[in-house]
Amino acid sequence: MKNIKIKSLGPIENADVNFGDLTLLVGPQASGKSIFIQMLKLIVDKKHIRKTLEQYNFVWSKDSDKLLDLFFGDGMHGIWKEQTEILYDTEIIDKDYWIPKQGEKYRSFEELMFYIPAQRILSIADGRPKYFTEFDESVPYVLRYFSETLRQLMQTEIGTEGSIFPLSRLRIKASLQNSFNESIFHNGKIVLKNISGQRKLRMQINGLDIPFMTWSAGQKEFMPLLLSFYWLCTSAKISRRDEIKYVVIEEPEMGLHPQAIKSVILQIIDLLSRDYKVIVSTHSPVFLEFTWAFNLLKQSKVSSDSLFELFDIKRTTPTKRLFENVIENKTINTYFFDRENDKVNVKDISSLDAGSENESISNWGGLSEFSGRAADIVSKYYSED
Repeated sequence: MKNIKIKSLGPIENADVNFGDLTLLVGPQASGKSIFIQMLKLIVDKKHIRKTLEQYNFVWSKDSDKLLDLFFGDGMHGIWKEQTEILYDTEIIDKDYWIPKQGEKYRSFEELMFYIPAQRILSIADGRPKYFTEFDESVPYVLRYFSETLRQLMQTEIGTEGSIFPLSRLRIKASLQNSFNESIFHNGKIVLKNISGQRKLRMQINGLDIPFMTWSAGQKEFMPLLLSFYWLCTSAKISRRDEIKYVVIEEPEMGLHPQAIKSVILQIIDLLSRDYKVIVSTHSPVFLEFTWAFNLLKQSKVSSDSLFELFDIKRTTPTKRLFENVIENKTINTYFFDRENDKVNVKDISSLDAGSENESISNWGGLSEFSGRAADIVSKYYSED
């Protein structure tokens, strides 16, 4: 997966995206970011998706419009227009791309892209992951399948360990588990308890046993993200995970304090070190501040010690190896979904050059515009006083 070109898909007029090891997508709400990456998922995992839908008895009878509705949500097939064009690397994607060719077999194909959707909190809204079939056809496939994945993870892999967080058998690095504890859970222990015949998430802290819905907003939003990291970072060889090459994370910052966002960035760095290619859609300037600093430090060929200073964490040998690998070998690209007159053009702003004459680049896709304006206004009126 190196490049995708899109014309006239939903609100997207033009997109030409080259993927880095980490690719950041920024832009206002309803600018097509989710449509873009869901379409990418549908292309990359078309056979796995067809197999899954048929496994759950969804019938689409080789009707592309029906498949698009089942995947994006009921009524969403209209995002594909007569003038829609997609080129994925060198492959032309037309509307018949998802219709099985005669004699084509796909039952052995595994998932290549793990997708963590923005609406992930809905997967565990009452403290337990929902079954795929608990959602109706208005819900995008990526959320339904994500919820089913978490359900299987908790049922078969981590649900018997007593504690969901912290885990006695580490799936994520100890330094990262400590970071999540300090910035999000604050010594709270997350467990599964049987409530009315169902196993649900509870937090035990300061002698209290707290149900999921009374956790802080950030803790609730982070929990499905943490479970995803467990799924991706297992040390055991699990066949269905062998083929995963790409990870999508939509809006990982939701509900989180900047200190916690920094912890999530550290975990994404760990994913990069495991050779996943990661795509992140975000509204948080913290991600672009990290990317701006990372690119400058990489260009300057400075020591990886600079990242310890950036994240203000203790130097350890495993973390030093992690940082050395990333700063020497990985790349980050950034794209801005720029909406004008109800049409979105996707622009490469990877340089994040604050001195650029191109406002899309200098304003970091709008994420630094307000802070820059605030500084100018304060400077103007402060000098007048």
